[in-house]
Amino acid sequence: MIEQLTLPVSDGDIRDLALLLLDATAAGASVGFLDSTTLEEAKEWWRRNLSERTILLVTRDAEGITGTVQLRPAPMPNQRHRADIAKLLVHRRARRQGLGGLLMDEIERRARSAGFTLLTLDTKRGDAAEALYRRAGWIEVGVIPGYALNPDGSMCDTVVFYKELGES
Repeated sequence: MIEQLTLPVSDGDIRDLALLLLDATAAGASVGFLDSTTLEEAKEWWRRNLSERTILLVTRDAEGITGTVQLRPAPMPNQRHRADIAKLLVHRRARRQGLGGLLMDEIERRARSAGFTLLTLDTKRGDAAEALYRRAGWIEVGVIPGYALNPDGSMCDTVVFYKELGES
């Protein structure tokens, strides 16, 4: 089941989100963090980056949070129709069960319901998420070479996508 977390997020959920982030990093995902990231640093990142404007969805199992995705509305007045999708993460223990697709379907539904008509995102070129976005009808804008670092410090390219949701 997918649920939306609201502020204030509990310490337990912050810990679970940090563990999920560390798991994604350990699996090689380029999600903004390096192999050297500690649990405390990951928890602090979540505390600093959650806001009232962000829609944060999660899935859970008996061990804790298994997946998450965020909808981050654009901050500028002339972009009120647009939002970014960020941090689609699925724990390795929960992969290959369709959670990524379910989370994306739900965040798109909520975006449409909130009146957003354009979504953007970026992902590491060659990651499983790239194929997921293509299957879900996202359109590639292009590839930016050497955009970020992999967790091990090597360079990786990013693919930028958009999706038009139409009028709500």
